[in-house]
This record gives sequence, C-alpha cells and structure tokens, in this order.
Amino acid sequence: MLGTDICARMSALGNDVHPVTTKDFDIADFQAVDAGVQAYAPDLVIHTAAYTDVDACERNPDQAFRVNALGSWCVATAAQRVGARLVVISTDFVFNGEKETAYNEFDQPCPINQYGASKLEGERLATRACSRTTVVRAPWLFGVHGKCFPRTILNLARTRSELTVVADQVGTPTGTRDLANAISEIVESPLDGIYHVSNSGECSWHEFAETVLAVAGLSRVRVKPIRSEEWPSPTRRPHRSVLRNYVRELFGVAPLRPWQDAVSEFVTEINAADASEA
Repeated sequence: MLGTDICARMSALGNDVHPVTTKDFDIADFQAVDAGVQAYAPDLVIHTAAYTDVDACERNPDQAFRVNALGSWCVATAAQRVGARLVVISTDFVFNGEKETAYNEFDQPCPINQYGASKLEGERLATRACSRTTVVRAPWLFGVHGKCFPRTILNLARTRSELTVVADQVGTPTGTRDLANAISEIVESPLDGIYHVSNSGECSWHEFAETVLAVAGLSRVRVKPIRSEEWPSPTRRPHRSVLRNYVRELFGVAPLRPWQDAVSEFVTEINAADASEA
C-alpha cells in the first residue's frame, strides 16, 4: 500500500526506482537481502516491509521480532554496506497512549504490545547498523493500493445496516499518498533522525468510520460505538496515539492537509475504480 505510493512519487520526481517484494527475498535472510541490495547499489533504501497484523504479532511475537526487528537490522546493514541512506517506516504504536497531548519526536517510547515493541527494536537496530538512518513514524495508514480500515468499512457497509467500531482509541488517519509526498521531501534534507508524519487533526476509530460512510453517501449505515474492552482482541492498544509532527513544524514545514480531505480523495478514487469494474 505505502510502497506503491512511494514508488509512484519517487518515479514522478525522476528517480530510478527498483521496487522489491517478499517474492524477491525474505528480509530476515541477511545473505538474500545483502545480495539484493548489492545488485542495485542504490543511493537510498526506503524500508516499508513489516509484519503489521497487530493481533497476529501478539499471538506470535517471535515472527513479529523476526520481521520487524531482525528484518530491519538486515536491511539497514545491507544499506550501510553499499553506502546508501535508509528510511525506516515506523508507527505510533511505539508509545503507550497515556499522554494527554500529542506525542512528539522527543518523547520517550514505551510500547504496550508486541507489534509496537518489535517496531521500536527495528528502529533501534536500524539506526545502529546504518549511519544514515531516518525513521518516519506514521499512524493509522490508509490508501487505495491495499487492505486498510476505510476500505473494510466500505465493504462491510454494502451488506450491513449497522457496524460496531471502537470509540475510545484516538489517533490520526494518514493517507499513504500524503505520507509518500512527505517522505520525498524529507530525503531532500541531509538531516537524518526521527520524523513524525501524519495528516492534520485527530479522531477515534468510530469517528473515522462515520466520516468514511458520510463521504461515501452511506450515512444510513449506523456505526455503534464500543469500548476497547468490548472488541475481541488479544492486544492492548494505545488509547491516544496522536503524533505531533514537531520536527517538521520546528523547521517551518507546512502541516499536511486534514485527514478528512485525504479520506474524501480515497473514497472518490475507490468509487471510481468500483464503477469502472462494474
């Protein structure tokens, strides 16, 4: 999802882009990763691969750490060996969600689940392994090229009159196209480090769902709010994981557009694609 939008953005800017997938190599197999990176000898490696099924990570932490931590270590080491700059995509789940205001890049991470813990270790291992590492933390990603929350909501709304959505977890929905654009700007700067990138604003999953349905003209579908404890999941999730794009803010970079605008664009594009297939 994100990788597709990054490839499109970087290609549009005139870069020679080489996308690779799990069909090319296993990121936790260092020899395979190293050979793959050596074959291209890139100036920049953007590492978007991850084990992102949060509940699956909780049930299978070994796999979570193999992919998200060791995999990032392998990619970072391979990037270092060819002298490439590395961008690692991370998550708001590195925080515990107990802060009343938005988390900035200087707040201390404290994950409360295996997904967040494995992604944080991926950040740390990558930063140690590659001297030119930039970490981009981004929350609640959605985009037209993959499975995501608003797509699921739209699919369910086609067959149901009522949906049940958690209302006590707050974050910022972030469009992958907007994130890809921001990453292309970040890599123009020589300043490596941690960047938070998200669309502007915040909402709960419940508000997110209601907005998606309203934009799609499906307000007839009721969205029932529930507490986190009522949703069947083995994973503790942060109750408030809003990210403040503080570093970019301090550098005078304009904030990304409101998340609602990104949702409107997403729904319009999904509807157009569905109509063309009908």
